[in-house]
Amino acid sequence: MDYLARALDAVAAWREAAGPLPTHPALAPDPERFEAAFAEFSARMAGSYPFHHPRYAGQMLKPPHPVAIAAYTAAMHVNANNHALDGGPATSALEVEVVRDLARMFGFPDDALGHLTSSGTIANLEALWVARELHPEKAIAFDSGAHYTHSRMCAVLGVEAIATDDLEAACASGRVGTVVVTAGTTGLGTVDPVEEAVRWRSEHGVRVHVDAAYGGFFTLLDALVPVRSFRAIADADSVVVDPHKHGLQPYGCGAVLFRNPGVGRLYQHDSPYTYFTSGDLHLGEISLECSRAGAAAAALWLTLRSLDLAPILAAGVRAARAWASLIGDSDELRLHIEPQLDIVSYFPDRPRASEIDAASERVLNAGMTAEDPVYLSTLRIDGAAFAALHPDVEMDVDGVRVLRSVLMKPEHEPFVPWLHERVTSIARR
Repeated sequence: MDYLARALDAVAAWREAAGPLPTHPALAPDPERFEAAFAEFSARMAGSYPFHHPRYAGQMLKPPHPVAIAAYTAAMHVNANNHALDGGPATSALEVEVVRDLARMFGFPDDALGHLTSSGTIANLEALWVARELHPEKAIAFDSGAHYTHSRMCAVLGVEAIATDDLEAACASGRVGTVVVTAGTTGLGTVDPVEEAVRWRSEHGVRVHVDAAYGGFFTLLDALVPVRSFRAIADADSVVVDPHKHGLQPYGCGAVLFRNPGVGRLYQHDSPYTYFTSGDLHLGEISLECSRAGAAAAALWLTLRSLDLAPILAAGVRAARAWASLIGDSDELRLHIEPQLDIVSYFPDRPRASEIDAASERVLNAGMTAEDPVYLSTLRIDGAAFAALHPDVEMDVDGVRVLRSVLMKPEHEPFVPWLHERVTSIARR
């Protein structure tokens, strides 16, 4: 199906309904300038990595689904702003519906408060800002393997940050107001025990925020992922998820949800020239951001109503486990940890940490520059953490780069044998 043609047909119908459209010569680009600029633009974009292809198994990057592209393109012609109902009456309603969909996915009540954001970083900033407002004199604690955004946002907010490998002890100290746990780390795809954090709330009086920016949609898979941890998100105080990762969306689509709608009082402000068309809640009244693309809500709405995400996610998990199994039988590669989601970490089998580090860099660079390229990424592991998992390796450096592959495209599943053969061949050379 030509989804983009459907989008442009819809735009034409919307515009026709408003009556004849006047034109202005100032809006017409010079044909020669446009052709020259577009030729250069096309050539420069050709230098991008092939994120769409399964040979790209590096970072968590892939194009959005054609359904999302169609909806975003159509809504972008309107250029709605979901800050206020006057700026996006249709797309604001779509956003309310998709936020309710996300709340139900996590087991939050229907009256949970939430909205889309421009990124997971901003979504986490809002969650930590609410944490600061509710416990202004207390710290925010998170695991040392949590995303770096938490320490950065704590600095922005002027909140004490406690990065520790013993979160329970931090919560028991009385210094912590909110504890952050991660459902799907961006480095290794590991899932923190959310169910334990929920228990700490009742024992130590802390709030629980779940950073599920990467892994949140895996809650749709009951049989393939750490079920207890994902189900426990339903009892958390807040959660963040990025539809622009596993929700098949363009970049610029995160989300934050709060179990208790009462935290909306913390956002209270006035904008006399903005909130004037309706007595209903404007999304800008419960958001730290102002202007936000209504097209993001439109794209996510159409995607969730056109596709089931679970089979797509399951293909990535199966692909990661299949590759991990092949690596386990390999003489050239070693598995770093067993994958929990769709991220595989591994390294060339060498006796010393420095040799592993150098070999990982060599495989990364050789793969990208080969005639038949494969695109990977590397991840630096702390020396102590690496030694604990691989005691037979001589630790002659204090940190080790390992190879890392994010198999988030379902097309990766049938491509795993090729990926394994290709990386093994490069590592052998």
